Amino acid sequence: MIVNFFLIIAWTQLCQAINTGKLQKHFEWNIMDFEYPDLNKKLNDMATGRLKPENALPVGIEIWNEKMFITTPRWKEGIPSTLNYVPIVSATKSPALIPYPSLEANELGNCERGLSTVYRIHVDQCDRLWVLDTGTFGIDTTTQNPCPYAINIFDLRTDTRIHRYEFRKEDTNSRTFIANIAVDLGKTCEDAHAYFSDELGYGLIVYSLKENRSWRFEHSFFMPDPLKGDFNIDNLNFQWGEEGIFGMSLTAVQKNGFRIMHFSPLASNREFAVSTQVLQNSSKTEDSYHDFYYLEERGPNTHTTSRVMSHGGIQFFNLIDQNALGCWNTIKSYEPKNIGIADRNDQELIFPADVKIDRNNYVWVVSDRMPKFLISTLDYKEPNFRVFFAPLEVLIKDTVCEDNIIIPSDQSNLYLTTDKTIFTNPEIYLSTKSEDNILQGILNGQVYPSLNKPLGKTDLLSQWNYRY
Repeated sequence: MIVNFFLIIAWTQLCQAINTGKLQKHFEWNIMDFEYPDLNKKLNDMATGRLKPENALPVGIEIWNEKMFITTPRWKEGIPSTLNYVPIVSATKSPALIPYPSLEANELGNCERGLSTVYRIHVDQCDRLWVLDTGTFGIDTTTQNPCPYAINIFDLRTDTRIHRYEFRKEDTNSRTFIANIAVDLGKTCEDAHAYFSDELGYGLIVYSLKENRSWRFEHSFFMPDPLKGDFNIDNLNFQWGEEGIFGMSLTAVQKNGFRIMHFSPLASNREFAVSTQVLQNSSKTEDSYHDFYYLEERGPNTHTTSRVMSHGGIQFFNLIDQNALGCWNTIKSYEPKNIGIADRNDQELIFPADVKIDRNNYVWVVSDRMPKFLISTLDYKEPNFRVFFAPLEVLIKDTVCEDNIIIPSDQSNLYLTTDKTIFTNPEIYLSTKSEDNILQGILNGQVYPSLNKPLGKTDLLSQWNYRY
């Protein structure tokens, strides 16, 4: 029944795709709302100021089976829960946010059992949700730190927190602001590393789950470009000149058994990279300057805060200056001519805040008009927040990113569900069965065999024009 309902939605959106952009709108809100287990409690929270829907901004998203997780940082008062979800299949296009795993587990200031402020999150292939609680309330000059930075890991099959780790004092500094996460799995679920970019403290924190410890890298590549701090978004001019390392993405495992991390400061148009072999070696924190590499600039107006890499080597990233989603095919060198625009929408994709790829090669994007929320005032009589999706193959078609990938001219079946999955790594324990996932993709190395083949070259440092 649910699957059939989703098929109806998919077909409707496919018809819209004929005459509109590639990204199809799935959710849309004028103002966010929160679901409460008890109506009286909700009314009481509204009366006492504990619930102020106009202060909620969706910043991070992630997808697992039938759930879409949405984070709402506590930049202002009246946010009952910072970690939430909505069912992907919903009877309304503007579903209320459901606190995850519960309203009580989102209590502000409850350092051991609650969550204060969460930004971007990650679901790994072991059905775990990685969440960094920054322990903060407010933003900029209003920021308070009632709790320490802490990693929280949830088992999505049981909706319970299974691990919590507080950052060491040495992992942060007085300027630390962390809003991004990348997670790297080895051959087992225990062999996991998480990476956290310190945007204002100019550092990169690495956490080993197996060793249950963390360490911090610092590098001049984490700092902003002083010439790239001017922004023009949503008819607003403002300066974010202090914004350093922000979005991160990880390639597939290379021949040496490690991945390559790509990253960029927010106030910058340049890409940087480092091997996770370096990052996972805690002894390199004081001796790694020449292990980091820089690439060409993307071009003007290419500030980005979020990025993700597909298993087939396509990197997607938000282009916040252009109301667009960018792409880069990693079989090509990193330079402006190889940076593509997957989709753009100057009316509805204003400030695409986060981008994710689910297990079935669907790309999801949330737009939230963040600058206007922070600097000016939103009009809550009109739509402000939206979630879009599209199959990866649809997004890269007719762009510089599609070369060497076989894409059929008839793309209609890409929006439909099937019983096939994209999981190709038997070394990772995967509990999610194909029939349990509403959004099943059609990729299994059969329809698009080239997507699951090695890139052919293993010396990516020379292939991508790396420099140091």
